[in-house]
Amino acid sequence: EPVDITKLPIEKLGGALVYSRKENNVYFALVHDVFGYWTLSKGRVEANEDVKEGTIREIKEEIGLDITIKEKLGENEYVASHPEKGKTLKKVCYFLAESEYKELQLEASGGLDGARWFQFSEIPDLRIYNDIVPLITKAIEIISKIKN
Repeated sequence: EPVDITKLPIEKLGGALVYSRKENNVYFALVHDVFGYWTLSKGRVEANEDVKEGTIREIKEEIGLDITIKEKLGENEYVASHPEKGKTLKKVCYFLAESEYKELQLEASGGLDGARWFQFSEIPDLRIYNDIVPLITKAIEIISKIKN
């Protein structure tokens, strides 16, 4: 039966497409999930927390980077099922963020099994979720306009 998403509990998440500049190249930090996709690092924002502050905290926890948020890239939402909690509507706010280029330290968690930096040219060959592709495209447009 179809789910009435207006009645689902909402979980707010903040995520970021993190980029870094190194030797005239731009790199993106992506995480690899257990379903075989490269995607954006994200995490749960607490109820009383500003979404930007929550995103900064979560990225630090998940991949060990201190980020500076540049601008909002967009939002998406999806229904997630949990064996005990049932269904929730996850609303994710994604930002473009910058950090220094340093080794990623992936937090041990059930959902992710990798994290690494990619150059622009490598992105088209990756398996990426359809709803993430436009966010990356928009980010590349924005970064190409930002001068160092």
